[in-house]
Amino acid sequence: ATLALRAPVEGGEIEEDRFIVHVGGEAPMTLSCKILINAAGFNAQFVAKGFSGLPETSIPPRHLAKGNYFSLSGPQPFKSLVYPVPEPGGLGVHATLDLGGQVRFGPDVEWVENVDYAVDPERGKRFYEAIRRYWPGLPDDSLRPDFSGIRSKISPPGADAADFVVQGKDAHGTPNLVNLYGIESPGLTSSLALGNACLEKVISS
Repeated sequence: ATLALRAPVEGGEIEEDRFIVHVGGEAPMTLSCKILINAAGFNAQFVAKGFSGLPETSIPPRHLAKGNYFSLSGPQPFKSLVYPVPEPGGLGVHATLDLGGQVRFGPDVEWVENVDYAVDPERGKRFYEAIRRYWPGLPDDSLRPDFSGIRSKISPPGADAADFVVQGKDAHGTPNLVNLYGIESPGLTSSLALGNACLEKVISS
């Protein structure tokens, strides 16, 4: 395998028996392949739209749900993970532990239009309220903005959560092309199963 960093896919063509992929970055190039797997996370829709000949109707809409985390300063109260009741769009603000035993709380659900990983300190107010439902003793001024991530979703705010989409020829009409949409958590945990699902789509085409 070859890992090419800073090499964004800028588009391509679908030919009779292969794909032509145009790659940008510091060393632009054009690649040719017989099997193409589009697993570009929240950019999967943009990659798919960049290939001429792929039906626009086969590409689902993209929605971005930002998940913010706040870290706890002071004594650590938990020795295990704490999961509250899930909220629409996410699992709720739960307590996680890193390898050093540091407690972080999150993620929340913040619907956004653009990718931005900055954590707004003002969101801490909501965190205090959520955490005190299962830890009433959370001290004031003990949370600090930490980090965030972006979930790739194909269901809009207020709608039921959509399942992962592993899309093959039966959906878009192109053999040997698999598009993955809406792969959020636990996409990494299920990566081997997703790999098998991609293989099945290729074999069936």
